[in-house]
Amino acid sequence: MSDFSKHPAYSRLYAAPGADEPAAFFPEKIAHSDQEHLDQLEAQSVFLIREAFHHFKNICMPWSMGKDSNVLIWLSKKAFGGHIPYPLLHIDTTYEFPEMIEYRDWAVKYHGLNLIVKINEDARAGRGDYVGRVIGYDTTDPVTVTHELKTVALQQVMAEHKWDALITGIRRDEDPTRAKERYFSPRTKDFEWDYKDQPPEFWNQFTTSCAPGEHVRVQALLDWSERDIWMYIQREGIPIPKMYFSRKAKDGHRYRFRSLGCWPISGPVESDADTIDKIVDELAHTKTSERAGRAQDHHERNAMQKLRAKGFM
Repeated sequence: MSDFSKHPAYSRLYAAPGADEPAAFFPEKIAHSDQEHLDQLEAQSVFLIREAFHHFKNICMPWSMGKDSNVLIWLSKKAFGGHIPYPLLHIDTTYEFPEMIEYRDWAVKYHGLNLIVKINEDARAGRGDYVGRVIGYDTTDPVTVTHELKTVALQQVMAEHKWDALITGIRRDEDPTRAKERYFSPRTKDFEWDYKDQPPEFWNQFTTSCAPGEHVRVQALLDWSERDIWMYIQREGIPIPKMYFSRKAKDGHRYRFRSLGCWPISGPVESDADTIDKIVDELAHTKTSERAGRAQDHHERNAMQKLRAKGFM
């Protein structure tokens, strides 16, 4: 691993990794007493992924390199005999933690991924539709940055590849807005989501068609909880980034990330959890929400709902 100690992402509470640390953490595989519950979640997710692949001609899976999207990689490989038959997409805001980029490059080789990386270059350079304004956290509020560097970048790359379905890793328990989602959730040609008018999904009757320019988001992890994700990662031995585990900071306390995003607006939580068992135990007692450290969620009232209505993941 490279020496990231001088990068500004590590100038605050969360310490940089050691220069000799590996890019990924491999959990020791441990079976749990609630195996049946995890088996049911796994079977449902594999079913949803296969249904999407059956019904849609052109699929992509966004990948943030976080815990949920790494579980999606694992489930996709299980669904298709170890091979993922669609590309993965990383929307790079250029504000990723450097060790996440190192993890990304490692994981592409480890899993044999077909990865597309997209940056809204015009927004970062202040050209094209952005003449006179460079989009970044030093010039713009976090909600605008999230929309321009993530949602608009997604719109750009989808216009190029014309995907009609995206397999995403959102979960209902992450945020009240995401709790309104369906398994197969349609988006208009403008990427808009009508959260007040969601299609019914009785007896596994999903929205499996869309008009030109529209797309459907397949939420394969919708029923999973944060605890479920960690228990499954441990059971399966899924490699993940090391930023989810606590490190000692300059103030003498220990911190870890529960949710990973752009480094200028992602804050860690104080925690001694440096193993998955400790993380699971912590989740049973904490009153802090999973996305409490994500600034764009709290910039204004209903910020997440407004972002998602415009197309944010």
